[in-house]
Amino acid sequence: MIKGSITALVTPFRDGKVDEKAFQDFIEWQIDSGTHCLVPCGTTGESPTLSDAEHRRVVALCVEAANGRVPVIAGAGSNETRVAIDYSKHAKEEGADAVLVVTPYYNKPSQEGIFQHFKAISDAVDIPIIVYNIPGRSVVDITNETMGRLAGLSNVVGCKDATGDISRVTTLKDLCGEDFIQLSGDDPTALGHAVHGGKGAISVGSNIAPAEYAAFHNACLAGNFAEAAELHDKLDRLHKDLFLDPSPAPTKYGLSLLGKMTSDVRLPITPCRSETEMAVKNAMKRAGVAW
Repeated sequence: MIKGSITALVTPFRDGKVDEKAFQDFIEWQIDSGTHCLVPCGTTGESPTLSDAEHRRVVALCVEAANGRVPVIAGAGSNETRVAIDYSKHAKEEGADAVLVVTPYYNKPSQEGIFQHFKAISDAVDIPIIVYNIPGRSVVDITNETMGRLAGLSNVVGCKDATGDISRVTTLKDLCGEDFIQLSGDDPTALGHAVHGGKGAISVGSNIAPAEYAAFHNACLAGNFAEAAELHDKLDRLHKDLFLDPSPAPTKYGLSLLGKMTSDVRLPITPCRSETEMAVKNAMKRAGVAW
């Protein structure tokens, strides 16, 4: 089942290429640390800078490394519907358990256009779809009413909500049903989202502190919100300081401290500033992450 601490995996680079060994070793560490699900080729994985061949290879590497131990939700979004269908088909062929499909960005489609985009994918590929609503990046917002329509499609099983509006959880339960999987798209809102009935979060911070984020989400899923609040407080600076510079540069810097990969990012993302490096170090210490 898709729930809990779901890591939006970074993509390691070395000498300008995807570092395949570092990526699969990183996945092994994530699974050993208790991460519940994995998302390759999301925005945190620098998907806009991956070539078509790299995108496909990263999904294949993730499915291979996970080996059925945890679900893999492959990033398959595009603002070109045919490309999103193609990536979704590829994810299914590789053995991914679901796809994460973002609202078409830049085009600014209408609500009907959004619905038809996801309907075309659902009709074309028999794989569970998580709808990713992030108006801060895509410009357009999926209204609650449109999400209700999307929930009626045969393959749409849930959503990743990065609007920051926790009140949507209850509204969407009414419109989409209790079985519709609602995931937070922002670590800082994950606690409140869970209290309202959310089932987990697609997380950036869990790249660096997978065991700690897994413990937090386990507490949320168990309804132990007092324990979850304590863990949330420890992770709070990590939630926020990983975005002091454009993501995933601060996250990759933190992972370089842990020896998991280089801090290499691709333009237009640039390495984080020295003051951000210090903030990330302090946030990692507060979270109990040692290096």
